[in-house]
Amino acid sequence: MLRFRHRPSSLGKLTAYALLVSALLLLAGCREDMQNQPYYRPLRENDFYADKRSARPIIAGTVARGHLDADTYFYTGKVGNNDGDYLPFPVTAEVMARGQQRYNIYCAPCHSLVGDGNGMIVQRGYRHPPSYHIDRLRKAPIGYFFDVMTNGLGAMPDYAGQVSAQDRWAIAAYIRALQLSQHATEADVPAGQQIASAPPAGVTIMPAYDTQGATTAVKAASQAEAPPAKGGEQKK
Repeated sequence: MLRFRHRPSSLGKLTAYALLVSALLLLAGCREDMQNQPYYRPLRENDFYADKRSARPIIAGTVARGHLDADTYFYTGKVGNNDGDYLPFPVTAEVMARGQQRYNIYCAPCHSLVGDGNGMIVQRGYRHPPSYHIDRLRKAPIGYFFDVMTNGLGAMPDYAGQVSAQDRWAIAAYIRALQLSQHATEADVPAGQQIASAPPAGVTIMPAYDTQGATTAVKAASQAEAPPAKGGEQKK
């Protein structure tokens, strides 16, 4: 007895493929999220609200996470309307090291590494800031420096966006250290400790770099080395 194996026709295959494609399309169409819903472009008129504004104001009293700034002195450096004269946290070696690092990055270009106001940018023509070592700033409360860094003063812009409040206090502490370093006396050294007359072994103190003087010296040296051109000769 002969048996014939049944094979699906081409029409049957096409039907199966069509059903599969339809199922996939239905599954893809099930996605409904915010990217598919109607929306208003910023500041475009919206008839739904009485004030016609599509951008809704923030509810009164709303504070972004991490921006409560409840410690007024920590974020302003002021007690009432006056500059405070204490740091809001203990000063440690780590705080001073951090303050020195941030100072060298953000402050030294204008105020110089020693705080005398003769930084690299000033040598290039920027307005000369006052030295930290004048009597007015030596007597200024530490909150004054924090306030100036936060809000700016005169030609100095504010650095609240570049330097965190914690680092601004660390810089203020380091400025105090700079002021003490330039006006320290033997009486400020604790009894029993010897004042070093030279840097420790392996430490080299480089002289201040004067950009104008260095440029002038290099230019003068190059001119001295080149012999003057004679008549009819081409300059080298």
